[in-house]
Amino acid sequence: MMNIEFLEAVVWDGLFAAVAAIGFSVISNPPRKAIYVSALLAAVGHSLRFFLMRNTSLDIGMASFFAAFAIGLLSILFAKIVRCPAEVFSFPSLLPMIPGMYAYKTVLGLVKFMQYANDDTSAAIMVDIFRNGITTVFVLSALVIGAAIPMFIFYKQSFMMTRLLK
Repeated sequence: MMNIEFLEAVVWDGLFAAVAAIGFSVISNPPRKAIYVSALLAAVGHSLRFFLMRNTSLDIGMASFFAAFAIGLLSILFAKIVRCPAEVFSFPSLLPMIPGMYAYKTVLGLVKFMQYANDDTSAAIMVDIFRNGITTVFVLSALVIGAAIPMFIFYKQSFMMTRLLK
């Protein structure tokens, strides 16, 4: 059962992801419509991941996969409407979902590992390094695969939108 606080958290999560996607979109200098679509897709994808992680038994990797898949599908739909390649929408929308904290903890663990000579401490740090590193790799892989599958499924539409614009 969803309460108002949870829905508010989902909306805030999507709003912050949209702001991040706007920043990432502006860097690549797309048309103005594409910036708004990227913000919308980031909000939808990040909110979906947040919802799946909190209300189902999905971990961050699987939730990221389904969110990236949704972003991929919606980017193909909006590519036809805005007449712009789907990648212009999907890439900036996926960037807010990159697991930066896990990657940071992996690198921090590597630095700590180099400082300690104690076997017990080193073993615990090594476990953290592998846990965070594997999580980072799985989430990044899920984002890439989830966004790419719709492009492969709807290859003809995706190809026509990017190569044969008229």
